[in-house]
Amino acid sequence: MALLHSNGFCFTAVAFNHPPSVSHGPGTVKASCSPFSSPSLPRLSLQRKAIPGDNGSPETKENSLVVCFGEMLIDFVPTSNGLSLAEAPAFKKAPGGAPANVAVGIARLGGSSAFIGKVGEDEFGYMLADILKENNVNNEGMRFDPGARTALAFVTLRKDGEREFMFYRNPSADMLLQEDELDFDLIRKAKIFHYGSISLITEPCKSAHLAAAKAAKDAGVIVSYDPNLRLPLWPSADSAREGILSIWNTADIIKMSEEEISFLTKGEDPYDDAVVRKFYHPNLKLLLVTEGPDGCRYYTKDFSGRVKGLKVDAVDTTGAGDAFVAGILSQLAADLSLLQEEDRLRDALKFANACGALTVMERGAIPALPSREAVLNAMLKLVA
Repeated sequence: MALLHSNGFCFTAVAFNHPPSVSHGPGTVKASCSPFSSPSLPRLSLQRKAIPGDNGSPETKENSLVVCFGEMLIDFVPTSNGLSLAEAPAFKKAPGGAPANVAVGIARLGGSSAFIGKVGEDEFGYMLADILKENNVNNEGMRFDPGARTALAFVTLRKDGEREFMFYRNPSADMLLQEDELDFDLIRKAKIFHYGSISLITEPCKSAHLAAAKAAKDAGVIVSYDPNLRLPLWPSADSAREGILSIWNTADIIKMSEEEISFLTKGEDPYDDAVVRKFYHPNLKLLLVTEGPDGCRYYTKDFSGRVKGLKVDAVDTTGAGDAFVAGILSQLAADLSLLQEEDRLRDALKFANACGALTVMERGAIPALPSREAVLNAMLKLVA
């Protein structure tokens, strides 16, 4: 058995006595287990048409499916801010992983989502599969590896709520997903296929990622990309730039942060529109730049602008960007015409900004993702 503990926290790894709530497709391990070794927003005109409706008919849900590909892991977040990992008295475990966060975020907002990725055939892996199902995320594309553990990430929280990471992946199961384990039928059903860059770092997951993205493009699926820079996971800064940019021109929608612009340009000004426009390729439909509490910027072929953010007291910024992505993708999946109508796109981005703001008010990523009702209530308070 493996024992993890820090003062006030203890987790013992033991055999898992019930199967995961996940369907078994090609390459799936059967369910038998053994012990494992900003400024405030101005008054808004809330246009309901820019915000997804309730769950709707099965046909509508199927036609608006967002499939998220990549890593799912366990974040260990200190219960006290402003301390190093060594100084933290205790850690709270929270499910995470950017693509999985987006999938859960979309489902909480009333959308339709699925997750494709790999976890360990261990207690954490089965727990994550169950969390997806409990949150109404299709987990049929999830696979289990009997020879590798589910990834762990220890996240330090500074006093301002910003994060620093320490990862345990040597290798972890998410890195070992193979092309022949992909659920291509699920990918082709999607309205939007969303992924990050972490799945590009090592083989065989890199090849699986490229094959999945190609299948989506060939099927006419809208491709969404969040670079999600995690520099400690890459062999070097240069390899990170090369890897992140290697698939840039295949995406229809890209969400970047100011930090990622500075990194990819080796220090150019992320607030300069001319710098940002360098990232706009001919086939791109929407480029988004998130600015934390200050909101976001948007760029299309025909228009661009800024949408102010919602000012809140940040407890933990983990998952805020993923909540923002979930907010905008849930609406685009319901109505892609938002990309052509600036006023409606701005309303959709106000909604997405509110999703991110509410998420930073609680610890952890998935536990903090808001419901559609909570987001609408927060927005209505602003216009009351």
